[in-house]
Amino acid sequence: MANFLIAQLDEAPGVACPCGTARRAFAWPGESVASVHLVEIKADAQAHYHKKMTEIYVILEGQGHLELDGVLYPVKPMTTVYIKPGCRHRAIGALKILNLPVPAFDPADEWFDP
Repeated sequence: MANFLIAQLDEAPGVACPCGTARRAFAWPGESVASVHLVEIKADAQAHYHKKMTEIYVILEGQGHLELDGVLYPVKPMTTVYIKPGCRHRAIGALKILNLPVPAFDPADEWFDP
């Protein structure tokens, strides 16, 4: 097996997520260091948090806000946000982002308040 992986994000299948639709690379069983997601965010994403995962968002397109622990922050292309475990977060507005989860995305580490 090669010492590298290559993925074509724009050809990855879209998967529903709390934010809208994600196209994921390197979120496969056995690949646990990090993953990369191209996410098209709906106008009102669902607030959620992670207990283990850190996320880095890079805003690629659109303007809107990120709600981080209840506070709204404006975002626009090239805004980068480091979201630590436990931070409740959601996007507001139509955005396209690159999301870098560390460790790699695990659907079992996606939590919602009642």
